[in-house]
Amino acid sequence: MPLTVNDVERFEASRPRLEAIAYRLLGSASEAEDAVQDTFLRWQATDVDRIEVPEAWLTKVLTNLCLTQLTSARARRETYVGQWLPEPLLAGDSMLGPADTAEQRESVSYAVLTLMERLSPNERAVYVLREAFGHPHREIAEILDIGEAASQQIFHRAKKHIAEGKPRSEVDEAATRRIVEEFLAAATSGRTEPLVRLLTEDVVSIGDGGGKVPARAKAFGGALQVAKFLRGLFKPSEVKRTMTGGSPGLYATTANGAPAVLAVVGDRVVGIMCLEITDEGIAAFRNQVNPDKLERATRQWAAADGHGAPLLYAF
Repeated sequence: MPLTVNDVERFEASRPRLEAIAYRLLGSASEAEDAVQDTFLRWQATDVDRIEVPEAWLTKVLTNLCLTQLTSARARRETYVGQWLPEPLLAGDSMLGPADTAEQRESVSYAVLTLMERLSPNERAVYVLREAFGHPHREIAEILDIGEAASQQIFHRAKKHIAEGKPRSEVDEAATRRIVEEFLAAATSGRTEPLVRLLTEDVVSIGDGGGKVPARAKAFGGALQVAKFLRGLFKPSEVKRTMTGGSPGLYATTANGAPAVLAVVGDRVVGIMCLEITDEGIAAFRNQVNPDKLERATRQWAAADGHGAPLLYAF
C-alpha cells in the first residue's frame, strides 16, 4: 500500500531524531543518512496502519540496521589506511541531536565517539539509547531482542569502559574560544615553549587522512613531542598550500560541543582539529583531514558563510 502524505510526514517528523541516533551509533554523518534512508524504505514497504507505536518501530528498525552496519564496518576498518576517526560535526548541526543534559552532550562529544569505537555493537547501541535518548531498559531489550537484565548489564559495562577513558575534567564552555585562540597564538609563534605550557604531560595527537591526505595516523604523545609536531604543522609552506589547494584560514569554532580549529580554503573545509580540554591543559588533538569526512562540515560552513567564527590566522 502506497504511503499517504500523512505517513510520509510522520516519518519526516522522526528523521532528525533517527539521524541523531544513527550518527552516535556509526560515527559517520553519511552512513547515518544512509541508515535513515534505508529505514524509510522499510517504512514505505510496510503496512504502517498496523504499526501501533511508529516511533518504537522506527527506532528498532534503524538500530538493527546500524548494528549490521557496525559489524561490517569493523571488517572494513581493518583495511582502512591509517587511523579511523569519527566524522566531526560543527555547532548547530541537527545531527548532533539533543543536548539538554550533560549525558546527552557527552554522548556526542568527539572524545566519547572515539571511545565508543572500543565497544561491541550491542554495547554501543545500549549506551546510546539509554544515555543519550533515555530509553528504559524494557524498550531497549525489545529493540535488541535481549532480556531486560541483559540490557542493564550491557549498559553498566559500556558505561564503565567509557568512564575509564573519558577526559579527567571539563572546562566551562565559555572558555573554549579563549583556549583555541591561545593555542593558535602559541602554535603559530614558531616556538615550542608556549605550546608545551598549554599541554598536559601525557597529551596525545592522532590524525585521520583516510589515505587521501597525509596525516600522522599513529597516535603519539608527550608534551614536547606533540609541541614539536604542532610547531611544524602550523609552519607556512608552499607544500602545504599545494596539498590543500590554497592558503588555509584558521578559525576558532566548536565541533561536537568541544573546542576545535577549522582550516578552510575558499568555501571548503580541509581540516578540523578537535581539542580535548582538561583543567590541566590540552590532553588530546584529534585531526580529521579525510575529505570524505569533511563534506557535511563544508556544506554547513558554506551555508553559514562563516558567521560566528572569526578568522584567527591565515597561512
